[in-house]
Amino acid sequence: MKTSIKGWGSGLLGVIIFSGSLPATRVAVADFSPLFLTSARAAIAALLAMTCLIALGQPWPKRSDLVGLAIVAIGVVIGFPLLTALALEHITSARSIVFIGLLPIATAAFAVLRGGERPRTAFWLFSGMGSAIVIGFAMSEGASGTLLGDLYMLGAIIVCGLGYAEGARLSRHLGGWQVICWALVLSAPPMALIALIALPASWLAVGTPAWLGLAYVSVFSMLVGFVFWYRGLALGGIASVGQLQLLQPFFGLTLSGLVLGEPIAAQMLVATGVIVLCVALARRFA
Repeated sequence: MKTSIKGWGSGLLGVIIFSGSLPATRVAVADFSPLFLTSARAAIAALLAMTCLIALGQPWPKRSDLVGLAIVAIGVVIGFPLLTALALEHITSARSIVFIGLLPIATAAFAVLRGGERPRTAFWLFSGMGSAIVIGFAMSEGASGTLLGDLYMLGAIIVCGLGYAEGARLSRHLGGWQVICWALVLSAPPMALIALIALPASWLAVGTPAWLGLAYVSVFSMLVGFVFWYRGLALGGIASVGQLQLLQPFFGLTLSGLVLGEPIAAQMLVATGVIVLCVALARRFA
């Protein structure tokens, strides 16, 4: 029980950090191309990760772990950031919430396929209810988009769910922060090369908000958040802790209200309360 609580606490911290990812990406792609943003954030985070691994004297991962680390790198270091950046050129942040609502189910599905977990039927019921509430809330906010943007987001959710489940599986014996650090190091050479090729035509055209967005997704979304997230998934269970992602859109909207002064609607508070209930029930039957 104590391990499970630690897992949920760590997972919750990860979700709170991830809540700023889409708004930060939305700001950054105003001045950076999606390709540069994706590669630059990975290269910057990889440099920090390599420093941590060397400073703390971490041994090289076993050869048997390399395929899993490659899956993590493709899913959460390259795939999700690139596809969401491309999507946010065509859809609003509000529209993206529709798809974020599907991420817990995608993560749970890969927890079954890759992590060997077997949630009960009631878990899928409450997980589905939670996703439906998130999607319904996003649609009620008048979110609009294009077919291409929707397809990018759908692809992002699939590869992200796979990367989450695979990373959690590896975290059971490698450790949470070690998994994301090695995945970043593994992806560093191609990402650094792509960043150099995709450099902005003019640095003078890049505004301060875009730089801040790049800094956030590089340090927090790409590294710090995953340290807590993978630890939480490994300790509390992939399918179970993965349901905390249902709260991510509401944390993001609350953050926008507190920092940017955007209004916090009453229906958002009601939806959040119901989501918390769904998460609690899904956890019980995971």
